[in-house]
Amino acid sequence: MIFRRDFVTPEVQPSEAQYKKHILQWQDWLGSLAAQNKLSRPLQRWDSGGRVLKPDHSVTDGPYAEIKESIGGLVIIKADSYDEVVEIARGCPILSVGGTVEIRQGFQALDLV
Repeated sequence: MIFRRDFVTPEVQPSEAQYKKHILQWQDWLGSLAAQNKLSRPLQRWDSGGRVLKPDHSVTDGPYAEIKESIGGLVIIKADSYDEVVEIARGCPILSVGGTVEIRQGFQALDLV
């Protein structure tokens, strides 16, 4: 699941109190997924750093989007179908602040042992 929302437009940004409440909602939601053994791996917000490798092999600090809606993070979860992930995503806190959840199919690592 990839989480997106508007991180640019000033009037839709949460206050400090709203942000703290929102973080608690994320912690509860991710904790619930972990307790159900559905959470494979949570990742940090993508705006916390990173690098972008370009076709000319140059590397820049990033990632930085030039659009108002940007990726705020993602998690990899264990599920048997898209329908199951949609149901899990319905509880995602990003929806309460106008964000979206993009659902993509991953792959299962091969057991080489």
